[in-house]
Amino acid sequence: MPRRSVMFTPGDRPEMMRKAPGAGADVIVFDLEDAVTPERKAEARTAVRDVLTDPEFDPDCEVCVRVNPTGIAADDDLRGIADGAETIDSVMLPKTGSADDAETLARLLDEHDCRAPILALVETASGVLNAAEIAAVDETDALVFGAEDLSADIGATRTEGGTEVLYAREHVVLAASAEDVDAIDTVYTDIDDTDGLAEETEFAIQLGYDGKMAIHPAQVTPINEAFTPDPERVEWAEAVLEAKATADEEGRGVFRVGGEMIDAPLIAQAERIMEYAQADS
Repeated sequence: MPRRSVMFTPGDRPEMMRKAPGAGADVIVFDLEDAVTPERKAEARTAVRDVLTDPEFDPDCEVCVRVNPTGIAADDDLRGIADGAETIDSVMLPKTGSADDAETLARLLDEHDCRAPILALVETASGVLNAAEIAAVDETDALVFGAEDLSADIGATRTEGGTEVLYAREHVVLAASAEDVDAIDTVYTDIDDTDGLAEETEFAIQLGYDGKMAIHPAQVTPINEAFTPDPERVEWAEAVLEAKATADEEGRGVFRVGGEMIDAPLIAQAERIMEYAQADS
């Protein structure tokens, strides 16, 4: 399923975690890292475990847990929520700086019998420069770009245009595409600026991103709408895939739709459009 919207919920707020699926996000992330203060980490692990193991918790979206950076803290996180492993669809790793970080988390997941893919959060200079190697780790299923932490890491000043992180943003998309994993764009921090969020999401789509992070339920709908293809694009995609089926029957690898020559890249584009068009169905 597409990961158009990836919404964070604090791991120490059980009432919010239980309500999170109702926001309509494709992915909900129970956050044990930045959203939880150090003195509440243990409490948050217990809260996340209780929600994950609740028989009445039956979300129709991807359930992800953001652990703390690889090491003792991540191991403690996984041990604390291990009873809910069957409900976890993915695990997000913050501060992923190298392939070794992702591989270490993969080993920890295996030790705790959690068969979940990794969403690697690339938010440091080393992470951006090593993005291709991180994406190439077998367990990595997405690269997630974090502009705010990256800016702090390199000493950049955040601007409205975002030119200070544009190279890194594009680099992450290229690395994800090269390894055929999802690319998830950074958060938009102004919760009240819906128009700005929509514009920012459209730009992320132009860059090639598959989805965008959200920090508030109000951001989910604008993000989902931006990633939902226009009816004209859906009509084109349907025509392409219908023509492909006919061409397959006739043994033709290249064919025309409305005067346009269609080959493998355009077929892949049509399949992607239909996948996103059907996301809410």
